Amino acid sequence: MKSLTFLAKSFRWKPHVKALAEAPDPPRETTAVTEAVVVFVEVENADQDNASVLRQALKHIKWLAGKKRMTNVVLHSFAHLGGDAAAPDGAQRLLEEVARRLRHSGYQVWTTPFGYFCEWDISVHGDSLAKVWKEI
Repeated sequence: MKSLTFLAKSFRWKPHVKALAEAPDPPRETTAVTEAVVVFVEVENADQDNASVLRQALKHIKWLAGKKRMTNVVLHSFAHLGGDAAAPDGAQRLLEEVARRLRHSGYQVWTTPFGYFCEWDISVHGDSLAKVWKEI
C-alpha cells in the first residue's frame, strides 16, 4: 500500500468522469469536509487480504489524526502512486474495511466515489507532518 496523506483544513470533491465502466453512478453534488485526514491511497496486489497492511494503515491514519485531534477522515482511491495496483474489486474491499474499522473507532469517514476521477480542492496545514508519504 502506498499513501499520500494530508492534514487538511478543508477538502472538497466532486465526481468528474467515470474511470471504471462498472462503477455505479454517484451523487453529482460537491462534498466538502473540514479538519480532516485526507488519504490518497493505492492498494497494491500484495495488500489484498493482508491483515498486517490493514493494521498498519489504520495505525498510520490514527497517528496522523491525533497530531491535530482530527476525527474526520477522507479516503480517496488513487491508483497512480507508482506501485503494482490491485484489481479494482480488491482495492475497494480493502478501502471499505479501513473505513469500517475507522468508523468503529469513532471517526467520521467519507470515501470519494470509487471508480471515478474527481475534481477537488484541498487546503493543507503548514506543519511538515501535514503532508506524509507512506509505503506499507
